Amino acid sequence: MIVRRVLAGALVAVLPAGIQLLGATANAAEVTTLYYSSAGAADYLAQIDQAAANWNAAVTDVRLVEGGSATIVFHETDDGQGSYTNTDGHGHGDIYLDKQQVEEGFAPTRIAAHELGHNLGLPDDYPGPCSEIMSGHGPGTSCTNAVPDAAEAAKVQQNWANGFAAAAPRQIAH
Repeated sequence: MIVRRVLAGALVAVLPAGIQLLGATANAAEVTTLYYSSAGAADYLAQIDQAAANWNAAVTDVRLVEGGSATIVFHETDDGQGSYTNTDGHGHGDIYLDKQQVEEGFAPTRIAAHELGHNLGLPDDYPGPCSEIMSGHGPGTSCTNAVPDAAEAAKVQQNWANGFAAAAPRQIAH
């Protein structure tokens, strides 16, 4: 389930006779809450929660929350295909975390943050530096950064500024 809330501040106008009128401001910000489930990736619960917390610290127009009617579902695999996401890029997707990729030395929190980035609408940028979450496995196993950079956060903010309409699902392989 995707929940959209409108957060409105208060505007106080002083009328000529000294009467005050309380109302909503015209600049209300919309926040979309996306629910995720990590139950299918029991070995990586803490890392998934940390990845979601990293995104929540970087953006304000969308919140990632564990539980509810999850539209983002984590699964654990052990097939050597690498981690990947089946997603529409609009808050609906199945994320597969490959145990073999973790055993090779890739940081599970970074993997989870990267795959969540796809669900927030970001594409891969493998030639990018370690400072970019969406550079994925490109920088190698020494890269453990799991915090989105300012440009990635700004793109997610832009994507979710007014909610995000659904699109056809696609698979993003890694």
